[in-house]
Amino acid sequence: MLLIPAIDLKEGKCVRLRQGRMDDATVFSDDPVAMAAHWRELGCRRLHIVDLDGAFAGAPKNRELIQNMVQAMGEVPVQVGGGIRSMDIISAYLEVGVAAVIVGTKAIEEPEFLAEAAAQYPQQVIFGLDARNGRVATDGWDKTAEVTATELAQAAASLPLGGIVYTDIDRDGMMNGLNVTATYQLAVDSGVPVIASGGVSTLDDLAQLKSAFATRPELLLGAITGRAIYEGTLDVAAGQALLDG
Repeated sequence: MLLIPAIDLKEGKCVRLRQGRMDDATVFSDDPVAMAAHWRELGCRRLHIVDLDGAFAGAPKNRELIQNMVQAMGEVPVQVGGGIRSMDIISAYLEVGVAAVIVGTKAIEEPEFLAEAAAQYPQQVIFGLDARNGRVATDGWDKTAEVTATELAQAAASLPLGGIVYTDIDRDGMMNGLNVTATYQLAVDSGVPVIASGGVSTLDDLAQLKSAFATRPELLLGAITGRAIYEGTLDVAAGQALLDG
């Protein structure tokens, strides 16, 4: 289980949003490459990058910056999401050293795209499921569909995915804890390993998550954390130690 620091990119800066609202962004660094190197130095074993501009535009907007961040991470794997809606974009990211791409909107709107991508790049495509009251959101969380996250996870269960990133939008950036119950239930119902996201703020949140998956640890790949590690309510090394223990 990994504690995965998140770097969200907006206009070339490292930011955190509240509940995915672009008009409620806090800038934590003007130098995302240096921030990536910072988390590497603190011992992170995987990095999560989201191109927020790309998510809203429907195409990557920070590709050169992300490539520089990947280089700064060295051997530490990097997963990238935001605006990944074609096989060419997936290929381009993987060619510059990205370990895995996160596909959300395109995969939800066109399930055959997710199947094709996973078949061509097994274990390197992660299904990004972002939910608001259980129903998935797309286009940078700007739209909410009728289908539930669990239904989509179950439909994709037979694909050679690298896992599912499950985010509870209502908790994202709010520092009020994960939706552990929904995260666990989605993993169990689909049988697909998950990376929990949205609301991680303290060691206690990680302890609750780990405890929930105690009987099915193979279904929990880790947890993404953002605002908490920037505001200092969660220490990366301590969080990883808890998950390791």
